Amino acid sequence: MIIPAIDFQGGSVVQLVQGEATALERELEPTLEWLRGFPLLQIIDLDAAKGEGDNSVLVRRCCQAGFRVRVGGGVRTLERARAVLDDGAEQIIVGSAAFNGGAPNRAFLDSLQPLGRERIILAVDTRGGQVVTHGWRHRLPLAAPDAVKQLEAYCGGFLYTHVDTEGLMQGIPLDAVAAVRASTTLPLTVAGGISDEAQIAALTQLGCDCVLGMAIYTGKLDLDRLRALP
Repeated sequence: MIIPAIDFQGGSVVQLVQGEATALERELEPTLEWLRGFPLLQIIDLDAAKGEGDNSVLVRRCCQAGFRVRVGGGVRTLERARAVLDDGAEQIIVGSAAFNGGAPNRAFLDSLQPLGRERIILAVDTRGGQVVTHGWRHRLPLAAPDAVKQLEAYCGGFLYTHVDTEGLMQGIPLDAVAAVRASTTLPLTVAGGISDEAQIAALTQLGCDCVLGMAIYTGKLDLDRLRALP
């Protein structure tokens, strides 16, 4: 499945290179219309993820715009998770708060279970082979395959972002994805530089869904062709 990404920063839809330099900036409403026809959208509030404010009004607009959506960025409390789901999100994405140092934050993850395990996606993002949190700024002594093994009991699926290639449109290392895929039986969504149909096909064959950002916003991949993919 192809999942377009909508990332918010400073009140705009943005695409960043490796979570830092802003490469593209768009308004929300035309972006939503442009993405009609995809089965699911991934919404990330980058400001909330970094603890630098939030874009909650825009996130809520996405949840109520007639799409199926999953939402992440700053989901660090049960109350915030409930609010996002109440706004219309199908699933929440939990990243930084899933970890306490180099281990799962089991107390927080246990607190989320009344929401329904199937509604929880846990984000395992890596840079230089290690899990990173808090807007990809804090590095943990933990590799992605080990992380998903430890977290599997708490969620309905994983989001794996390979930060080293995020936004570069040069592809995502299939061996890194395969290692994560082999470590869990749960649904796995991947992101980080996916930029051509051959790689989408390879990732689909591995049993992964693909999040696309820069490659669709720059026009490198054709939306109509992507909508027709299984």
